[in-house]
Amino acid sequence: MTLKTQLNETHRSLGAKMVDFGGWDMPIHYGSQIDEHHLVRRAAGMFDVSHMTVVDLKGARTREFLRHLLANSIDKLKVSGKALYSCMLNAQGGVIDDLIVYFLAEDFFRMVVNASTREKDLAWIRQHAAAFDVDVIEREELAIVAVQGPQARTLVSGLVADADRAALDKLGRFAALEVTSSAGVPLFVARTGYTGEDGYEVLLPQTDVVAFWNALLEAGVKPAGLGARDTLRLEAGMNLYGQDMDEAVSPFEAALAWTVALDNQPDGAPRDFIGRPVLEAQKAAGNARQMIGVVMDEKGVLRHGQKVLTANGEGEILSGTFSPTLGKAIAFARVPAGEPADVRVDIRGKEVPVRVVKFPFVRDGQAQAGINV
Repeated sequence: MTLKTQLNETHRSLGAKMVDFGGWDMPIHYGSQIDEHHLVRRAAGMFDVSHMTVVDLKGARTREFLRHLLANSIDKLKVSGKALYSCMLNAQGGVIDDLIVYFLAEDFFRMVVNASTREKDLAWIRQHAAAFDVDVIEREELAIVAVQGPQARTLVSGLVADADRAALDKLGRFAALEVTSSAGVPLFVARTGYTGEDGYEVLLPQTDVVAFWNALLEAGVKPAGLGARDTLRLEAGMNLYGQDMDEAVSPFEAALAWTVALDNQPDGAPRDFIGRPVLEAQKAAGNARQMIGVVMDEKGVLRHGQKVLTANGEGEILSGTFSPTLGKAIAFARVPAGEPADVRVDIRGKEVPVRVVKFPFVRDGQAQAGINV
């Protein structure tokens, strides 16, 4: 059975083209994916991301549990409201999912995990939480609206109660705050996103999400679909689970070494997180596959699954798309370890040269240094 968010009929009334996305009926665009992409880069757009899963973790040993569950160090979170991006690994060091976790109190943390991995994520979290007496509570009554772009924060601020506006305007990046809307609705507002632009991801009751969406529309925020969200996140150098990483890929092989903390516990012993021995061995060997960014100057589009040829052997294109901001094809590729040298992509039997570049491809709406456009 196809799942629908509370905003499904609203999307249709706005002329959205709907597609199946991980079992959810979701808007791919509202007329022009390219226009929606530029809208977010230049002004503000909003996305219905209510298909994602909110999980609350409660119990006296929740921090201890998260030290074990996550590859990144939960002890980086010392101030209530701060957030951490991390991978959750299996025993083989493969990525079960990537997620954001928020520290709300010593006995209360909140996670937001991917929609396509909901069932296995919940099963895995519950399996390991039991030993720590941590309650795992799925918050199905919460919807999520992401408002992204240079004007996003100002436009959301205008919908918040006067008493909360100053505190929200001071909210730092990768942090969250509970406020009340001008209509009296409780909002959990996180200064996070998946576009490379500033903005918020707003969690609120499902019963109030249609009215909140309409208030954003009236304030001048236009809707954007999953198509623009995908091109925006790739330009921003952000991974997509299932395409750039999965349970057979370690964080080191997905350019996510920065999310791995091979740290010690408060007692001085190495932090015993799931998958650590494999990651330590992989790091010591130094021969893990690597994820690189590539730009193609010739006309055409780089697509998932295309063969990549390097000096050290073959790899493949992971996420690939035409970049609206750059006007060229960009992609992530996973290739063998070592300097890739001259890199080519096999496109229908033709070896097309591509340039290896550092990502993000786009920052603050502009091409990164070294990416000629």
